[in-house]
Amino acid sequence: MIKSSDIKHLERYKKGLTNSNEDRYVYSLFSENEEKKDFKQLIQKDFYDHLKKDTEEDYNLSFLLDKIYRNIHIKESQKKDTVVRKIYNWYSVAAAILIIPILIAGGIWFTVKNQEETLLVEEPVISTLIAPLGSRINFSLPDGTKGWLNSGSSLKYCSPFNANRQVAISGEAWFDVAHDTEHPFEIAAGNSKVKVLGTKFNLCAYPQDKYVEVVLKEGSVEFTTPRLSSGIKIKPNERLIFSNDSINIDITDASKFAAWIDGKLVFRGDPMTEVARRIERWYNIDVELVDKELEKYVFRGTFQDDSIEEVLNYLSMTSPIRYRIIGRKILDDGTIVKKKVLLYKKRI
Repeated sequence: MIKSSDIKHLERYKKGLTNSNEDRYVYSLFSENEEKKDFKQLIQKDFYDHLKKDTEEDYNLSFLLDKIYRNIHIKESQKKDTVVRKIYNWYSVAAAILIIPILIAGGIWFTVKNQEETLLVEEPVISTLIAPLGSRINFSLPDGTKGWLNSGSSLKYCSPFNANRQVAISGEAWFDVAHDTEHPFEIAAGNSKVKVLGTKFNLCAYPQDKYVEVVLKEGSVEFTTPRLSSGIKIKPNERLIFSNDSINIDITDASKFAAWIDGKLVFRGDPMTEVARRIERWYNIDVELVDKELEKYVFRGTFQDDSIEEVLNYLSMTSPIRYRIIGRKILDDGTIVKKKVLLYKKRI
């Protein structure tokens, strides 16, 4: 049975009167009562009471889904698996039972003009998803597209989204794009663009690397840049690399480029410069190749849940490489300097 005090907390949350402690209490209510029928009925009734101005009115709630996604992803960028995400999963099945707390907290309001037009859609809003250094986050876009953002990456999109499926990526992301023939999915990466209808692929476009890499697992994608007269299509298990205005396509194992979403750090004959870059992002550290001769070496290995020390130890056992770790330190101004790894060539 729902307590009257809990109902009061919910009312305060809807009105935006709660503090951080009260917010956490409300989230715990949803978490603890996830399977309780009376709690769900209370939330649904609350939503209907809020909307029910006229029983004959026809509310178009598709735009609310975009708002819900945006609000949830703002919170997900701060916390990987929030209670808010669970709340959304309850009610995303039918737009008619979207929950009031998220709607109110997100600043959504209804304006009834007449029976033909009951909802005024607000101006487009740009949302940004961010994966901090040393972390990975998964995401779901309003059109049903799912994916992951790798360490130090960001993804921007505009709400409402479904009719204009355009995003911008900085960094690395894995996409499982929902099929929609009428609305192609477009990804901007710097001056380049990837266009798809429905497919699975990995896109790497860190600005500091000065190249764009597309690896296709399923379906078909089209790559374009301003210098191309027409787009270039690639097939499954092909990798396209665009760098210095040149394009190279080769055959590869697409699963290697998807391993990071399962928490695996995989190297398949990669040059040491690439190994160093990926280790930096994976562990949020700095890596320096002290001896430039190391740049001509390649490395193979697969790691999962391994510490940086374990990775470096394996590297030194399988390659002519030795290493030195410089720990984090705090400067006089309070700035924290990241851990740094120096890689040297072994001397015989």
